[in-house]
Amino acid sequence: MPILPSVAAIAPELTAIYKDLHAHPELGFEETRTAAIVAAQLRAWGVDEVHEGIGGTGVVGLVRGKGRGNRRIGLRADMDALPITEATGLPHASTVPGKMHACGHDAHTTMLLGAAKHLAETRDFDGTAVLIFQPAEEGLGGARRMIAEGLFERFPCDEVYGMHNSPNGQPGTFGICKGAAMAGAAFFDITIKGRGAHAAQPHNGRDPLVAAASLVGELQTIHSRNLHPLDTLVLSVTQLHTGSAYNVVPETATLAGTIRYFKDSVYDMAARRMREICAGYALAHGVEITVDLRNAFDVLVNDAALSDAYLDAARDIVGDDAVSDAEEPATGSEDFADMLKVVPGAYCRVGHAGTVPLHNPGFVLDPDVLPVGASILARVVEKRLPLAAG
Repeated sequence: MPILPSVAAIAPELTAIYKDLHAHPELGFEETRTAAIVAAQLRAWGVDEVHEGIGGTGVVGLVRGKGRGNRRIGLRADMDALPITEATGLPHASTVPGKMHACGHDAHTTMLLGAAKHLAETRDFDGTAVLIFQPAEEGLGGARRMIAEGLFERFPCDEVYGMHNSPNGQPGTFGICKGAAMAGAAFFDITIKGRGAHAAQPHNGRDPLVAAASLVGELQTIHSRNLHPLDTLVLSVTQLHTGSAYNVVPETATLAGTIRYFKDSVYDMAARRMREICAGYALAHGVEITVDLRNAFDVLVNDAALSDAYLDAARDIVGDDAVSDAEEPATGSEDFADMLKVVPGAYCRVGHAGTVPLHNPGFVLDPDVLPVGASILARVVEKRLPLAAG
């Protein structure tokens, strides 16, 4: 089975929606225009119920199939953009300075809209499709907020599926990593408070910059000297801020960065060692050091059986040769993980012709992937909620 006929018929319309969303990006919890377009389109295409304002700017739609079954399949798409200035030169490039859909969430939203159109038009399934349009995936906790505001109490799901585009230059490929597929993530801020002094008389101060510079390297020993070599941990210091003059020993210095991991035990070890090292450096350098370490994403774990179900649905659309169940785990993070902690499901990657990496000012998404993604999402509902024969 190729792209679903009802989806193929609206491919130009999906492309137009995608380009409009791309030209008008909105950051997390600011997706008011995007959410309004989503809600209006769902209603225009006959979705049975449309609920707005869930998790701030989130939208949920319900489509009931021809059968009377009680099972529910959730499909989720994210809607937010990134604080990046676009440099693609596309005719539909961002019109908002400093904001860009550099991760393709505009495409994910469009794909789910396309699936909604097909499901509402055909209704060839037994149960209910729950269409979840989520805000604020990019580190702001949109999934957690939707869940906290009763997403799965109001709209129970037996299974839930998500999708992300992959600019791998391989259009129409579909891949899943079973089990732990994407890393958990924490962000940290470390503040070092010393005592300022004249740079010609550093003995009169307590230099936080020296402590900060040494600490950047020392934090790397958490991985190299505390962790089993076959376990995964990424600890990256990405910011160091201090000083304002050539001849002043600064009063404070700050470090910031991220930790990525696939096991909670690894994160617990890293967090403990970070605090212990900082305490030791505070004593050694005669400064005060505070550590603010906060979890932002959980480990995304794909259910093995439901991954197979997702793969089976994808084969109907893209064929056996384009489907892989051996994707490598990614050290990037995704807050769909929070939904998978509540409801079992799976998360996939769909390839397209683009080759510029995600989160890059030059990222370009190939719109030909839109009907592919829409068809796979719709097909997983039909296959997981089959109508009784006869």
